[in-house]
This record gives sequence, structure tokens and C-alpha cells, in this order.
Amino acid sequence: MTDSGFDLGLEDPARAGVFFVGGDDIATLAAAAQDAGLLARRIDLLGCTDKRALLLRVALALDFPATSGHNWDALSDSLRDLSWLPAKGYVLLFEGAGGMRSADEGDFDMLLSILDEASADWTGRDVPFWAFLALRDEDFDELESAA
Repeated sequence: MTDSGFDLGLEDPARAGVFFVGGDDIATLAAAAQDAGLLARRIDLLGCTDKRALLLRVALALDFPATSGHNWDALSDSLRDLSWLPAKGYVLLFEGAGGMRSADEGDFDMLLSILDEASADWTGRDVPFWAFLALRDEDFDELESAA
């Protein structure tokens, strides 16, 4: 049992990955990450409509070194490193991700791919790496109809 009274199993690398959640779930996930002793960072994507802004917001939230590049490869490399943020695991909480998905689905899909690769890489090192992307209700409806 954890301090909050429930355990989501966030400390288990085998269960880690990239997941869509509702916006109301972000605070609960942040508390669960803290209870599990993982480093949680919120990344606000509200109003974010392009790759440049997305990369900047992730870099700021995760304190990327000044030498980090500003492209997809640099994001991938940085997410698989994080040596400047030592922790027993990581939880990235993307707030307002539905707007980014609507604004540029291609960039959104690239972000998902990079997050998935980073999670798999960390799992191979037995370190949990979670990414939770908060979507709007209509985003879930669109995902269901596309499936």
C-alpha cells in the first residue's frame, strides 16, 4: 500500500509504456508517481500546435542540457539519456495533448513513437518510463471510431 492508499504499479518497468488518459487523471498519476518514488514531470501542451513549440516545452519541463538539439533525433536521444535527472524511474504527464493531436497529427504520432521507443529502451535497463498523454473526450471518440 502506498501513502495515497492505492498502488498503480508504476514502479514495474514491464508495465511501463505510453498511455492516453483523461485530463482529470493527471493529478492522480502525479501523486501515484511520487508515492512510487519516481520522478514525475508535467508537460503543458495546451495551445501547442507545432513541432517547435512541442520540442521546447518538453526540453524546458525536463531541463534538457543547453547542448541538446531541437529536432526529433535530439528528443529521442535526450529521453533515452536523462543522466542529468537521476531517478529510479520517470513519469511524463502531458497535459492538453488533445489539442496538439488535432493541430498536427503527424507530429503527434512522431512524439508517440519517440516516447514508445524511450520507454522500451528504459525497460531494457529495468527502469520504468511512463508517458501519459491527456486527451479530450472527443479525442477518445475519434480513436474508437478509427479502430
